[in-house]
Amino acid sequence: MTMEILKTILLFAGGLGMFLYGMELMAEGLQQAAGDKTRKLLEALTTNPVMGLLAGALVTAIIQSSSATTVLVVGFVNAGLMSLVQAASVIMGANIGTTMTSWIVSMGEWAEFLKPEMIAPFLLLAGTFMHMLAKSSRVKDGAKILIGFGILFTGLSSMSGSIKPYASSPVFQNVFHVLGSNPLLAILAGAAVTAVIQSSSASMGILQTMAMAGAVNWGSAVFIALGQNIGTCVTALLSALSGDTNAKRAAMIHLEFNVIGAAVVGLAAAVFFMIYPSVALSGISSSGLAIFHTGFNVAATIMLFPFRKKLVELSKVLIVRHHPKKSKEELVLLDTRFQSMPKAAVSAALRDLNVLKERCVQLISDSRAVLIENDRMETLHEKSAAVQKECLHVRDYCSGIDLSAISVQEQRELQRILLSARDLHQIAETCSRIGRMNQEVIPVKSLSEPLTEQINTLSSLSEEALRQVSLHIMDDPASPSSALQEETAQAGVQHCVDEIRKRIASMRLSHLEAMPSDQKLSQNSWLVFEAADCYEQIAFRALRLSDEDVWQKHRLEMDQAMGDEADPSAKSSASKDSPASLLPMPVSGFSKPQGYISL
Repeated sequence: MTMEILKTILLFAGGLGMFLYGMELMAEGLQQAAGDKTRKLLEALTTNPVMGLLAGALVTAIIQSSSATTVLVVGFVNAGLMSLVQAASVIMGANIGTTMTSWIVSMGEWAEFLKPEMIAPFLLLAGTFMHMLAKSSRVKDGAKILIGFGILFTGLSSMSGSIKPYASSPVFQNVFHVLGSNPLLAILAGAAVTAVIQSSSASMGILQTMAMAGAVNWGSAVFIALGQNIGTCVTALLSALSGDTNAKRAAMIHLEFNVIGAAVVGLAAAVFFMIYPSVALSGISSSGLAIFHTGFNVAATIMLFPFRKKLVELSKVLIVRHHPKKSKEELVLLDTRFQSMPKAAVSAALRDLNVLKERCVQLISDSRAVLIENDRMETLHEKSAAVQKECLHVRDYCSGIDLSAISVQEQRELQRILLSARDLHQIAETCSRIGRMNQEVIPVKSLSEPLTEQINTLSSLSEEALRQVSLHIMDDPASPSSALQEETAQAGVQHCVDEIRKRIASMRLSHLEAMPSDQKLSQNSWLVFEAADCYEQIAFRALRLSDEDVWQKHRLEMDQAMGDEADPSAKSSASKDSPASLLPMPVSGFSKPQGYISL
């Protein structure tokens, strides 16, 4: 008898393992077959709450996991790409979408040929042949879906077969009688099992398998199912621990939705079973569980959807912010969850780069104060080091983005992000170099008013050039007004670059014609020309940040213009020292962005 029980336990455990692996393989194949459609669906969410609801349901139905969808939502909120109200809509939709698995599991009750033991061999055979013979990645993804289905159904058959002989056992009857008579205990049991395996779809599949064997009654199944909906929140809560306050609030909204829904439906079910105890003791089918699971989530959504803003407010009460609200000048957290979602990762990285760009603008102002007033020296070096560190962080983050399903356009976007991070890194380093040479070139200086004016003008032009730069996704649909603004900004950057080059050429010519009267004046001129070269490089990098194509187009023209200046020596100097010659020539049509991450 003991060996028989052990054999049953092992058979059930093996079936459970196949069921979980089959579900994971099927979901993986579905995600790969869908490509970027699921990612773009979530990334393109508007402020329309109904669209958010539908997107959450559809994405979850495709990837077969409400936990995975909610984790992604937590990541979006954490990066500031989605508001909490939007997140609430998507989370509600995810709860509806996750019921798809329960309908797949219950297919065996609809027709004889759909029973797991009938359909599994065919799916496994077809999927295996497709995988062996296919050359296309899409066909291989389809094969993976079929194999996943086959393994899932084989696991179901194994679990159902192991339980069936014991369906009428007093042990099972007593357990489910106790759970049915104690709703709170049944809810806790369902939540605990789901929290352990971190999948409400899997735990529902286990419950449906027992229902197929005739071991479960309505009175216990309803409350266990309600507990499963609460237990699935654990994954999102764990994921939010590393996020900021809003990420924790998004996970809390998921918990609030399921707890409130379970409380209301659970109370109604308890009253109903008290009035009709015979229903509570009657057996429930797998299809009956699927109907209840879907009905509960739809009813909870209808009930709570109009109050999603109240759920957000409740989350703010439960999760108190312990630090000031993140401002637009603060860096967003580059969440590793986005590395499997290229567009979301690029959006987060671009937000960081725009913040770093503003910090570089401030660094230029600090460098001017160092040159003219000998002030902010330590501040300049500290800020510069911090910006350079964050640029390297962006580089490392982009290097970890999953390239397996990335489009050509996204590859180009990613490469542009890496080059932009490099340019900002070097702008910060250039500002720091201005501070260092201020100490090295002249220990004690006293700049004349004309030299001070030249530094003010050049630094202000480079500052203005960088300020007008706006980093954004290249293929974003833009309105005519925004396109005009972008064109105007690019023209403004170009103007600043041209003006700086003209002023530096004029300064060199004037310097050659006027002989210095003392050594101090020569040292001051040396310092100003060093600073001028730095500000020219900053403006040049701002031009490249503004538009890579424009930079490519005008690079040779500007080099030629530099050679046409009146001073013959300026031509040779430009060929060696101009920023155009110092900066690397970018290459279009790269195949691997990793080749451009070294600074």
